[in-house]
Amino acid sequence: MPRKRLLALVATAGLAIAGAAAAILPTVSADAAVACVPAYVSSQVYTGGQQASYNGHNWTAKWWTQYETPSTGGSGVWADNGSCGGSTGGGGGGTTTCNYPNWVAGQYYAVGAIVRYTNGLYYQATHENPGYDPTISTWFWSPYGCDGGGGGGGGGTTTGFVVSEAQFNQMFPSRNGFYTYAGLVDAMKKYPAFATTGSDTVKRQEAAAFLANVSHETGGLVYIDEINTANWPHYCDTSQPYGCPAGQSAYHGRGPIQLSWNFNYKAAGDALGVDLLNNPNLVATNSSISWQTGLWYWMTGTGNAGTTSHNAMVNGQGFGTTIRAINSIECNGGNPAQVQSRVNLYNQFVGILGVPAGGNLSC
Repeated sequence: MPRKRLLALVATAGLAIAGAAAAILPTVSADAAVACVPAYVSSQVYTGGQQASYNGHNWTAKWWTQYETPSTGGSGVWADNGSCGGSTGGGGGGTTTCNYPNWVAGQYYAVGAIVRYTNGLYYQATHENPGYDPTISTWFWSPYGCDGGGGGGGGGTTTGFVVSEAQFNQMFPSRNGFYTYAGLVDAMKKYPAFATTGSDTVKRQEAAAFLANVSHETGGLVYIDEINTANWPHYCDTSQPYGCPAGQSAYHGRGPIQLSWNFNYKAAGDALGVDLLNNPNLVATNSSISWQTGLWYWMTGTGNAGTTSHNAMVNGQGFGTTIRAINSIECNGGNPAQVQSRVNLYNQFVGILGVPAGGNLSC
């Protein structure tokens, strides 16, 4: 058989086989749901370009991040790639999609109602309500997954903290991305009594009091290190037997409560199980550890108050006592402007959380 005719027959047969295969293979719709990449894990480090799925969306990290839940707010580290369904893990289970009505402000919702919010995510009513905003009124709403996984029947947020991430972002609109909400929630595991003791009002008052004080100390969670670098060499107490192994200038104020002095780094590190005496800069580089040092002082430090800030709030001694425990030199006319700054922040934050401020606000 001539070579040209043989090649023509092979080509024709190939086209026929390809056509038959095309008829057999299923047609894939261009609108098929994008599969969800592996789920977000708060303790995992994500670097630029890495992906994770969260609340029915795929997300891509723009830069290094840890303990920062994917969202379009916060530091802006996460890019929303759009909704996803199903899993990359295979198994032939298909995809799962939500089909619930849009949330309407002012409309009554019974317990269990599921709505689609304006951000494209879904929420389930954990308490009946007259149409409160799901991202603000987290006592009444919990995030809902299309696989049927809701946020539980709790009272507040899915994290167990009385302050939602939306409220946290509202309190700190210009915060440094280092001070993450997830880092704070993770740090709270070290001190489970924080903002969980007493009535719901007391819990929210304590959370507001802590956040007001750390806002004052850090300029709204903007500063990590003490601004006045000239003070840095002054926080080494050489009378301590362990000295200052990280250097004379290594124990300046850092973190939400501005932890300072070598003996405080030693005590905090011992309590938290972290060697902060030799590695003080962990307070400025690890969000969870940084928040842990703030909670350590809040839960254990008494200053000149004779009680801890935590006990002051849960025992009704008032916000003013927390100022005395943290920085008593401002009290009794020492620096009334600084005291008023703290009080103003506290009043602002209890307003966001929807509880009264209580008495004894000043010192």
